[in-house]
Amino acid sequence: MLKIYLKKVSYFFNCYTVFQCVEDHNLSCSDTRLPFSLALRATTAAALQPQAPPPARASPAAAVQSVRCYSRGSHETEEEFDARWVTYFNKPDIDAWELRKGMNTLVGYDLVPEPKIIDAALPAVRILEVVKDKAGPRKEIYPYVIQELRPTLNELGISTPEELDLDKV
Repeated sequence: MLKIYLKKVSYFFNCYTVFQCVEDHNLSCSDTRLPFSLALRATTAAALQPQAPPPARASPAAAVQSVRCYSRGSHETEEEFDARWVTYFNKPDIDAWELRKGMNTLVGYDLVPEPKIIDAALPAVRILEVVKDKAGPRKEIYPYVIQELRPTLNELGISTPEELDLDKV
């Protein structure tokens, strides 16, 4: 088998030393200094020589094992989801940033929050406008939410956007 190695010997003139070794016949290696283009031709010519394919290695089929990499995360039920958000908004030390973060996350979901979640958030901030926007074209949702929240709204003295004529702006 003919092996050719290139070794750069001059960084100024782009000269390479070509080492040709014929290992199968125990011949000595020859050393020739050539410009890069000639050295490249020599290595390309040697690479095009027919060579015997490497011997095939047998691999036992029993060693192959398939592994599924699926997420094993738990799935939250609707009740657990609601309880998590009620607990979040009922924290006594919740600050403005946490409140905004919670509301933005909650509004980002593809759902209209349950009245009990909104009930937990109302003492901290006025969010009825967001809930009305989130209900979108389904006009029956927002009146239901207001109906369910009416006791809390009255207790806190909170007016709805409609009572303040904010819905006409």
